[in-house]
Amino acid sequence: MRKIFGLLFLAVISINIAYAGGIVTNTNQSASFIRMPARDASLGIDAAYFNPAGMVFLNDGLHLSLNNQYIIQTRTINSTFPGMNRNEFTGTVTAPVFPSGYAVYKTGRVAFSLGINPIGGGGSAFFEEGLPSFEQMVAVLPAALNTQGIPTTGYELQTEFDGSSLIWGYQANAAYAVSDKLSLSLGLRALTANNSYSGYLKDISINPNQPAFGTAYNGTNMVQASAFFSDASATLQLWSGGASTFAGVLGQISDEGWGEVMLSDGTAVGLEETHIVQIKGLVMAAGQNPENMNIETAHVVLGAASTSFQTNSVIMAGYALATADKVVDVTQKGFGIAPVIGLNYSFSEYFNVAVRYEHKAEITLANETVKDDVGLYPDGAETPADMPANLSIGVGFKPVSKLTLSAGYHYYFDKSANYGKKISNVFFDNSEVIDKNFWEAAFGIEYEITGNLLVSAGYLRTQTGVNDLFHSDLSHSLSTNSIGFGGRYMISPGIGLNIGLMNTMYEGYIKSFSTGYQEEYNRSALSFALGLDLSF
Repeated sequence: MRKIFGLLFLAVISINIAYAGGIVTNTNQSASFIRMPARDASLGIDAAYFNPAGMVFLNDGLHLSLNNQYIIQTRTINSTFPGMNRNEFTGTVTAPVFPSGYAVYKTGRVAFSLGINPIGGGGSAFFEEGLPSFEQMVAVLPAALNTQGIPTTGYELQTEFDGSSLIWGYQANAAYAVSDKLSLSLGLRALTANNSYSGYLKDISINPNQPAFGTAYNGTNMVQASAFFSDASATLQLWSGGASTFAGVLGQISDEGWGEVMLSDGTAVGLEETHIVQIKGLVMAAGQNPENMNIETAHVVLGAASTSFQTNSVIMAGYALATADKVVDVTQKGFGIAPVIGLNYSFSEYFNVAVRYEHKAEITLANETVKDDVGLYPDGAETPADMPANLSIGVGFKPVSKLTLSAGYHYYFDKSANYGKKISNVFFDNSEVIDKNFWEAAFGIEYEITGNLLVSAGYLRTQTGVNDLFHSDLSHSLSTNSIGFGGRYMISPGIGLNIGLMNTMYEGYIKSFSTGYQEEYNRSALSFALGLDLSF
């Protein structure tokens, strides 16, 4: 039981708050993406992120794109762990401000851009009633105490968890048109990571039936678990001292040849009646029947009991410490750099192909610890949290002048990155918890109703490749199907308004544990986006 409480908040640093994109990478980086997610061959202003080499096809001048998304995600975790008061745990992830901005300057054959966006994370996850892994630590108490001969039927606790994760990306690109068809780009993205985690597990109560440790412990009262274990430890310590003392007295009487005398007749060999009562009580506490027991046998029983009481006193003291209120308040910060290269080839004004490759960004998070009652997050300790390399390929095709069909594919090199996955206080390499790299496929359609109004829709499929070891109630990666739709309205020749709505449907995952219980992880998400494109 002691080991279980040592796991509190162990997985906290593994929480991932990502939306469209890979395990830790966000690709929903413009309002245009939300209304049509196949943006990999974009020749619009958001090409500054999706297709940097395509920026050379913009008109000469300055172009700006300002976007924000309002994202709501619900996470539901169901657990069949035996003995818990509740089996369903629900958390909400909110990101009312999820902004991205781009600036592109195009002149002749060259284009330069700056971009800023939440490339990873970007929200806060709040579990008002904690998580299964938190409650499991308390749910085991009644069964554990019952096996130790202390009847216990219930427990109560107060628990809560709040986690936020955000990685800002600051990107600069330069693109050059090698010819009328081929263009190349080179860029650099700086990443700043900031995660914060706070939570508690407190006011743990149980109803043990063991009046020997205190009259309040009668099996009907809910009492503070830490107080019960403290009283139990103190009582066992007293019993250990008494057993040791009386074992010595009884041993001396046995050495004098009176060992066969019955304990009940102890007054005949010098024992006081009150001592006999105390000795019988200690023998009973040791699980033996003192009736019809002679002095020699009582001596042996108390000698062994003295050691047992002392051992159990130490264990109970450990339980008292483990069930005391626990609070964790940790912030983690890190920095990384990733080169970005791109290629765009325009076969004609109706058919465009783009490729973008982002190198891995090695990021190490350092703890800034305010409170750590579990001793797992020393201030200044470091954890790896890389952003993986990824490759995207996009195609844009116009079968007729007003209709555009688009497709995109993204591949994330997760296995060669290090996400700092921690299980039972041991860091695991990505190759151990990921069987296949994550990928996405997107398809989209846009149609110009008029010269000013365009409508669009699209579909995005994501396929995770993590294995059973990766999944936990705090950190799991699920495959998704997303549908987005919306439109763009040109307020004037240089001002375009993009509006989009995307619904993401997650495929639930059931994890079976070796001890016989299961957990099911599921989510749902809705994103609304508004963007303004300006050209001067």
